[in-house]
Amino acid sequence: MTEKKIRVLVAKPGLDGHDRGAKVVARALRDAGMEVIYTGLRQTPEMIAEAALQEDVDVVGLSILSGAHMAFPMKICHASKRWASPVYMVRVHRRKISSRMSVSR
Repeated sequence: MTEKKIRVLVAKPGLDGHDRGAKVVARALRDAGMEVIYTGLRQTPEMIAEAALQEDVDVVGLSILSGAHMAFPMKICHASKRWASPVYMVRVHRRKISSRMSVSR
């Protein structure tokens, strides 16, 4: 029996056009055996939430260089009310990982 691959959606919200980091992370996740869906540049929170729902992903990764690193994740959580499972957000900032919030349904 084969183990289910972790499905990751990597997205670039907002108007920031720098996507090299997102592509590097997406490639590293793919090389680690995960299934990665990259949405491309300039996605709205609603577009990201809809893509995550349609693709039935396990994880949503956001690459944000614009300074809106707190606003966009909250907007995506609010746009994702149709997700069946709870949404857990982890914020990575300056090479430190910290648990940020848990949004329950």
